[in-house]
Amino acid sequence: MKKKLLLFSFSLFLLATTSYSQQYIPYYGSVVEQCSQGNITNNLTIYESLGLKRRGTLALDTTFNWLKSKYLSFGYSANQIDDDSYTYTGSSSVCKNLIVTKVGTVYPNIYIIVCGHYDSIGGTGTNDNGSGLVSILETARLLRSIPTEYSIKFINFSGEEDGLYGSKHYVDTVVNGTTPKMNIRLVINIDEVGGVADLINDTITCERDTNNSPSTNNALSTTMTNELIACVGLYSPLNAVLSYAYASDYMSFQANNETITGLFETNETTHKHTNTDLLINMDSVYNYKVAKVLIGTTMHFAAAATSTLGNQEYEDSYQVSFYPSPANDILNINLGSITETNYSFSLVDVQGKIAFRREVQNAHLIESIPLEGLSKGVYLAILQTATKRITKKIIVE
Repeated sequence: MKKKLLLFSFSLFLLATTSYSQQYIPYYGSVVEQCSQGNITNNLTIYESLGLKRRGTLALDTTFNWLKSKYLSFGYSANQIDDDSYTYTGSSSVCKNLIVTKVGTVYPNIYIIVCGHYDSIGGTGTNDNGSGLVSILETARLLRSIPTEYSIKFINFSGEEDGLYGSKHYVDTVVNGTTPKMNIRLVINIDEVGGVADLINDTITCERDTNNSPSTNNALSTTMTNELIACVGLYSPLNAVLSYAYASDYMSFQANNETITGLFETNETTHKHTNTDLLINMDSVYNYKVAKVLIGTTMHFAAAATSTLGNQEYEDSYQVSFYPSPANDILNINLGSITETNYSFSLVDVQGKIAFRREVQNAHLIESIPLEGLSKGVYLAILQTATKRITKKIIVE
């Protein structure tokens, strides 16, 4: 949706990059290098073939279903994927946001949001914003089996080209509709990062919040964007320039006083919103390099594991977790990547007696279990489905 982009000076870029010190993490680098140019190009080709993706079109629904099938193919369970449906003024057509949730191991109630829109206007939108979508897909693919301390939500918004309707709906009904309000550490928006064919595309623009309504989130946005700029240098061959956030889905979060940052191409396409916004007019290699930035950046902000140690245990437990521990009145059960939605949950005390048992039917990704009347102490928590059994130690206070 963006139009003209103005950049701050290179000296400001130097100031931003030298004000924060980050270290290269070899494991993060090894994951980034698994980013696939073939996946980027193939997914762009498929996205382009689906046509104009605007409200009320079959192409919008088809693209939503294609995206959903991609996340399922990566190993995300249906329970980790939410369809957020809405309508907006001027149209009775139902639009959908697609939300994929990966629950954190240390701060499960604090979220990194990685987002970009999948609708288009005037044409197929291969750059605006197929380029952002395929970058998010590669990030979600590579991080699925890696534990992260913070939770991640990969969100594909619709309605962006008509006025940020999808992200506004999500902020109003989900972010602010959660009790307590959803705790967002950072929103990373990726919109139009395909570059321009036949130009030297060696620089990515990193966007910070400079808006005054409100302005209380600006300082932290600057800090986070400085860290984003550092990630560009650590995990990609690209240069970075610093600019300001505007006219994309992160602005719905900005207006809600959330901390935002974003990625945007520096050589700006002249083909957006037209029937020539096609792969042939992009630089898919540049898109691949930007995807590497997003992978490293997401690992950094979500505090991903810094080695393969623990990854196998994380997978063997199907990413199931029970939190908080110590627990008090409520224990939350994260079903992780388990696809079965009926299970029994038990707490066994140190004498081996079942102190608590509950049958859960048609479970959501997160289920909250009340612990009233349960004695303080150490328990073995057991989640049992028809085919799987997960056990973990918890403490009740």
